[in-house]
Amino acid sequence: MIDRSEIMEFSREFGLRANVVEKDYVLGWVLAGIFNHPDIGSSWVFKGGTCLKKCFFETYRFSEDLDFTLSKEAHLNEEFLVSCFQEIAQWVYEQTGIEVPQDLIRFDVYRNIRGFISAQGRIGYRGPMQPRGDLPRIKLDLTTDEILALDPVIRDVYHPYSDLSDNVVQIISYCFEEVFAEKIRALAERKRPRDLYDVVHLFRHDELYPNRSLIFSTLEKKCAFKQIPVPTMDTFRDQSEQDELESEWKNMLAHQLPALPPFIQFWQDLPKVMDWLHGKAAKTVKQAIPTGRLSIDQSWRPPAMAQAWHTNTPVERIRFAAANRLCVNLYYQNKHRLIEPYSLRRTSKGNIVLYALRHESKEWRSYRVDRIQGAEITDTPFIPEHAVELTSVGTN
Repeated sequence: MIDRSEIMEFSREFGLRANVVEKDYVLGWVLAGIFNHPDIGSSWVFKGGTCLKKCFFETYRFSEDLDFTLSKEAHLNEEFLVSCFQEIAQWVYEQTGIEVPQDLIRFDVYRNIRGFISAQGRIGYRGPMQPRGDLPRIKLDLTTDEILALDPVIRDVYHPYSDLSDNVVQIISYCFEEVFAEKIRALAERKRPRDLYDVVHLFRHDELYPNRSLIFSTLEKKCAFKQIPVPTMDTFRDQSEQDELESEWKNMLAHQLPALPPFIQFWQDLPKVMDWLHGKAAKTVKQAIPTGRLSIDQSWRPPAMAQAWHTNTPVERIRFAAANRLCVNLYYQNKHRLIEPYSLRRTSKGNIVLYALRHESKEWRSYRVDRIQGAEITDTPFIPEHAVELTSVGTN
């Protein structure tokens, strides 16, 4: 098990509470335990927001739940589930020292509103932070009444912590197009802030070229199975539902993000997503910001996932601001300037450089990352004039 100082270092870099980072760390090992379990590892299919974050690319939303579609209804049995997770808890403890007390492994098997058997589980854990009092818990949602429209895939689980050594954590998950379609379906059916955040965030990735028709056909199958219409923008025009989304925006998202983007910023992008989904408009990919006279190492790309850069510069918070189209108040050469962050690149001399626009003048500038004295995420949004390249993608 990693020590408390490593959690605190990630907390500082990400701008998130230490307990949120600790849960992300423990989630990785629980996923490893599930994949390595002989009875469930080959038939439980990972999905949802945590799947996006841990298996594909950085969403910057630290999700808290583990959602699975099960192919075997017989697994939705309380005694079986508790037994499996007692074994998983023992395996995780042997691998890491993370404790999952057996009396804090609980599952509730029930019939959902559609009449199918589902299960919800909660497991407590004692990780690097060694909390006093009640232990933090991980929630699991298990269902069998989901249609798998596309073949699941085996994905590496992103685990940036130092105790992984040479091992690779893996899990069976939805493929990318199915995760995207499922997120759109979930937004249409339950209209939760985290689904709006994820759908718009997925669409905004300029470097993604998803198969729109495959996503749409997958969505059609999922909606038919759920007996709901395929969503259009009209699905979301009810004012009361918009008001409810906005009212819950902070409650459901603020603790999962380094800074909370304005609700209206994501709401106004939703029509673009729906027009693209229905083939009414193509996705516009903007040109990269110019590099000027610097010699750039063309082989280098920023990592797809958040990481600890081990520098005083809050690089991950700058990347978060870029992904969420928020300006940064940059402190550089003893002066503050409001910038729109666009790209991280590495020069042929090995220096990491941030490329940005001055928000007011729209003049492009470059800043050596090791010379940045401070950076604060603001609530000032910007509309990108160039491709946002501060994150790369790991969908292959």
